[in-house]
Amino acid sequence: MRASVISSPGVVTVHRADPPEPGPGEVLVRLEGSGVCASSLPVWEGRTWFNYPQPPGAPGHEGWGRIAALGDGVQGLAVGDRVAAVSYKAHAEYDTAKADAVVSLPPELDGTPVPGEPLGCAMNIFRRSAIEPGHTVAIIGIGFLGALLTRLASNAGARVIAISRRPYALELARAFGASETVAMDDHGRIIEEVRRLTDGRWCDRVIEAVGLQWPLDLGGELTAERGRLVIAGFHQDGPRQVNVQLWNWRGIDVVNAHERDPRVYAQGISDAVELMRTGVLDPSPLYTHCVGLDELGRALELTRTRPDGFVKALVSA
Repeated sequence: MRASVISSPGVVTVHRADPPEPGPGEVLVRLEGSGVCASSLPVWEGRTWFNYPQPPGAPGHEGWGRIAALGDGVQGLAVGDRVAAVSYKAHAEYDTAKADAVVSLPPELDGTPVPGEPLGCAMNIFRRSAIEPGHTVAIIGIGFLGALLTRLASNAGARVIAISRRPYALELARAFGASETVAMDDHGRIIEEVRRLTDGRWCDRVIEAVGLQWPLDLGGELTAERGRLVIAGFHQDGPRQVNVQLWNWRGIDVVNAHERDPRVYAQGISDAVELMRTGVLDPSPLYTHCVGLDELGRALELTRTRPDGFVKALVSA
């Protein structure tokens, strides 16, 4: 098979490798493609704790395709089934996945890209946000995840205030159901704008979807008394300091919405697939760039720099 390899920081090559064999309880997936995740940027940029070259296909974890082989003991799946899978070397033509991390795709989605892991993340974050009709919800950071959460919250009857630094992202948020948008530039100005928009009541729910210190600080200040601050950003660049005095005073709940149980991931993917099947959720406008395995480096660089018009890159196998 062909597989992309991050051979050193900032360098991708395409290697030939033997397809992996599925072990007990696993399936082999002939991949159609995989999404590119911002959580892969540290290995692309280089950190002292990573080893190079990375294994073929790593760190791809957003693949979809058709089952090519079954390991011992796998039930309820068959060769030829089209699936989304949470695996970890998906920037390749084949990858293995545990059977409980695989979600079957309905015929209505044939030909549709389904990067399952981030879709499942969006559903699980939305569930843990406990958004109700009439809530005011601030979403800080409008990329793929933020846009999906905007749509889900809007569909649930919430008023969404989208906060992001790029004008393009704010236009996207409006298209996905945001009631108001606020440019993410000056900290004090954002606070005053949200204060005005909420008549000083702040937001019932705030979802931080950036993964940096400043947006986390901002999220706490925008959360109403007895509100809920949901940490959806993936914080990878070191420890954080938080304003516990403010959090105490307002009595807010703080939820780290990242899941680790593969069964919960799979349920989130299943929930997203059902919404896509019925037309309630359409992520296709968010797939703005598609490249081949030999251009994984370009896709990672787009993910890092986020030029105007970029939301999410897919790598076709």
